[in-house]
Amino acid sequence: MRNQSKPVYLKLRDMIAAAIIDGRYAEGDMLPSVRALAAEQGANPLTVAKAYQQFQNDGLVEVQRGVGMYVVDGAAERLRRSERDAFLREEWPEIRARMDRLGVSASELLAEA
Repeated sequence: MRNQSKPVYLKLRDMIAAAIIDGRYAEGDMLPSVRALAAEQGANPLTVAKAYQQFQNDGLVEVQRGVGMYVVDGAAERLRRSERDAFLREEWPEIRARMDRLGVSASELLAEA
């Protein structure tokens, strides 16, 4: 699914997932509150809560009532695997087909890097 057509809560989820994978929110770190992230991103708090609920459903965060939401151990690696699998399944075939149409080879790209 192209990013433009994604619902806002999924865009927020992807942004938070990238921050966890990149280590900006390390395992054991507390995520920003729903209100704080909503204000920072200019989003509705209910939308942020829906994005956070996805992480909770997937077991990637742990909620401590009255305290906050924390990234669980192993979350970054699980997200990395999941994002990699989704990329290879959903995005790579389209990229590969476009490369083929344009006559671009992987070896060309590697040589330019």
